[in-house]
Amino acid sequence: MLKQYYLGCLAHASYLIADETTGVAAVVDPQRDVDQYLSDAAAGGLRIEHVFLTHFHADFVAGHLELRARTGATIHLGARAEADYAFVPGRDGDRLELGPNVRLEILETPGHTPESISLVVHDRQQDAVNPYAVLTGDTLFIGDVGRPDLMASVGMTAEELAGLLYDSLRNKLLVLPDATLVYPAHGAGSMCGKNLSKETVSTLGEQRKFNYALQPMARDEFVRLVTADQPEAPGYFAYDADLNRRERPTLDMTLARMLQPLALEEVLRMAAAGAYVLDVRDPADWAGAHLAGSINIGLSGQFATWAGSLLDRTRAIVVVADPGRESEAATRLGRIGFDHLAGYLDTGMAALAGRPELLRAHERVTAPVLAEWLAQAAPPVVLDIRNPGERDAKHIAGSLHIPLAQLERRRGEIPRGRRLVVHCAGGYRSMIALSLLEHHAVPDATDLVGGIAAWEKSALPVQLA
Repeated sequence: MLKQYYLGCLAHASYLIADETTGVAAVVDPQRDVDQYLSDAAAGGLRIEHVFLTHFHADFVAGHLELRARTGATIHLGARAEADYAFVPGRDGDRLELGPNVRLEILETPGHTPESISLVVHDRQQDAVNPYAVLTGDTLFIGDVGRPDLMASVGMTAEELAGLLYDSLRNKLLVLPDATLVYPAHGAGSMCGKNLSKETVSTLGEQRKFNYALQPMARDEFVRLVTADQPEAPGYFAYDADLNRRERPTLDMTLARMLQPLALEEVLRMAAAGAYVLDVRDPADWAGAHLAGSINIGLSGQFATWAGSLLDRTRAIVVVADPGRESEAATRLGRIGFDHLAGYLDTGMAALAGRPELLRAHERVTAPVLAEWLAQAAPPVVLDIRNPGERDAKHIAGSLHIPLAQLERRRGEIPRGRRLVVHCAGGYRSMIALSLLEHHAVPDATDLVGGIAAWEKSALPVQLA
């Protein structure tokens, strides 16, 4: 059996592989909260005896230590890996028999990182000769390949890693049969590549035809192609990559400490001392009423990625959540190694009843009204906080572009003394931006309800690339 688990918030895929004859199972690239693997293994009468990391992931903290603690599983890494904990190094051609039917074979596939491996899955019940699937980690995605620039600070340049990636793809993966299923570690929305598909499984034959990076080309051309136009890496990536090498507390050990109810006065004291007040409610609810100075990153979107990208991990965090969702917020922060959550506002927004002096709200404007404002003699500044690729495809004429990931350091570019209207694609990121601006005392900011999608639905003009 081979089961994929897909975590939408981090665009992360992990896998449970087992030989049901023996009941021996392996988990590949697990997320840090591991209950689902344990539950499925128990239901199927399986024993998780092995856990593989295809590389030291930068965008999340993996659950290899959690599975080791809960099951005694042996950890497997690529032969080039160096880690604080004991592991079995995997070299080209090394095999692990899970039973008479299922065998895992290691391919060393450096390029995204030096220690990257891929796992070829042989299932004799499916095919006695040819491999059934290959788990490619971040070496090969559906529609893309892993970016080679994330680990360029470890003694190799992005160009050198891209050259290794070229060899790994052509000499290790593309020699497998076309029918081999390709299971990567990420899908669309991940920052580990630039053109990932929404699909989470394909065949090697399909990727050979349609993946831009697998088309026939010289090494130099490939290096130029895969190093160009990569998105800005979130600041927490280097921290998580290093944390995945370390012996560290498990998530179970940290959650109890993170989930402390805090009275309002304690939250105010901590905020005054420099802690973030992180409001994880729906963006519309934050706009309606919130604790002054709080930062809104809603649980409804890519919460962990944006929290890791925008928040300084050296500062304490206090969560404001709808009652009952505090544990979800803590777990999702824990998935990226943000174990410094100091607690949550007890009873949530109800704690602010009778304290109107602590509350703030934000005006929101519809697309037709914004169009009327823009036609006036003193129009507002329209701030587009989408990514460069989104902006290049279409934008509101005359708008100012500062990507959300750069807003903290570039907010001085925003003209003062004029009304400011912020927009993204649909409204999730613009409320994050609005809260950051309020946090830094930038006045007169308004949100465009529904973002540029609502602007287009109102038949208002956009400027195309």
